[in-house]
Amino acid sequence: MEPQLRRPTRRACERCGRVERWDGDAATWRVASEDGDKQVGNPYCIHEWDINGRFAPFEEPA
Repeated sequence: MEPQLRRPTRRACERCGRVERWDGDAATWRVASEDGDKQVGNPYCIHEWDINGRFAPFEEPA
């Protein structure tokens, strides 16, 4: 079997704490809610997402 492509489904800004989840139906990132509060962070932040070179997009099939 070939390796499977993994896509991130959640990302968080390391600077302001904004959290987003992938919305597959709309094909876009959406602000996540935790305990009914939207995790918007700072609207003026240049977001530094926690997805970086350590994220491995391919995984070996089980």
